[in-house]
Amino acid sequence: MGSHARPNRIHRTGVRIAMVALVGAALPMTAGGLAQAATPGATHSADENDQHAVQGKAADAQDAKHQDAPRINADHAFLLDARDGSQERELWGGAKADESVSMASTTKIMTAMVVLKHPEWLNRQITVKQEYRDYVQKVGGSTADLQTGDTLTVAQLLHAMLIPSGDDAAMALADNLGSGSTTDARIADFVHQMNVEAQQLGLTGTHFDGFDGISHGSNFSTARDLAKLGQRAMLQPVFADIVKNKQFKAEAPAANGHIRYYTWDNTNKLLSSYDGALGIKTGSGPEAGYALVFAAERDNRTLVGAILKDDEKSRFDDATKMLDWGFAH
Repeated sequence: MGSHARPNRIHRTGVRIAMVALVGAALPMTAGGLAQAATPGATHSADENDQHAVQGKAADAQDAKHQDAPRINADHAFLLDARDGSQERELWGGAKADESVSMASTTKIMTAMVVLKHPEWLNRQITVKQEYRDYVQKVGGSTADLQTGDTLTVAQLLHAMLIPSGDDAAMALADNLGSGSTTDARIADFVHQMNVEAQQLGLTGTHFDGFDGISHGSNFSTARDLAKLGQRAMLQPVFADIVKNKQFKAEAPAANGHIRYYTWDNTNKLLSSYDGALGIKTGSGPEAGYALVFAAERDNRTLVGAILKDDEKSRFDDATKMLDWGFAH
């Protein structure tokens, strides 16, 4: 399987998590140095004592630095503070925050961004082609189970793409909103627009080769880039309003003249487990592992983060730890 106006805020008075205590910060020397100084008959010159003190403080500083960070499973992780709207402040980055790797369905954040550059498209009606259903079957992708012949608006297709992570909805958007005389040409043009947008946003470690995260060999990003992309996307009111939904129901005219009823459940479990969670997008795949771009708000602060190449369960646990740590700082 795979930014703009400030989103609506949910104001909660969250309890801040206390910072992890920094072990050994008050010790003038290492434990070894103290033991040696207390040993009967042991003698040290002033230079030796100074050397022990310097070594001890360096060790304590290293311990403090190590502990003053979220303890998580993922190395590809990044967290930023978006409290100032379009301005973000780096809070923490994992050891591989800037390594470009496969990003799976978090790709769809950029798909939505390209669509939302044209708000006049939102009410445009698109008819579902059998080709979209066949594509999902061929790649084994996630689906919104769009039915052939149904007519949905672009806004409804954004819900179908971002909530249940429908590859069929993503293809419908790329096929109809790109320019060209064939499906392949229109999709290629749409993906080109995605890469142009990435360049304009300064996402230097990011490249797209598709609309949904099914990689053709060069669809990749970094945790830092995805956090920045998520922050910009959340500044789009339509985007922010979509990704906060745990479930969404839609009605669409069917080919037989009747009304089709769709119910889509969000793949982002953080919305149900974390107080103040706002979204944003999950992703997974054989090459990518499990990914998550997430945002939450507490005490008028909005944090946005990204995790790549994690485990299925760990990505939500890691996001929780990162957010707790961020709100405590």
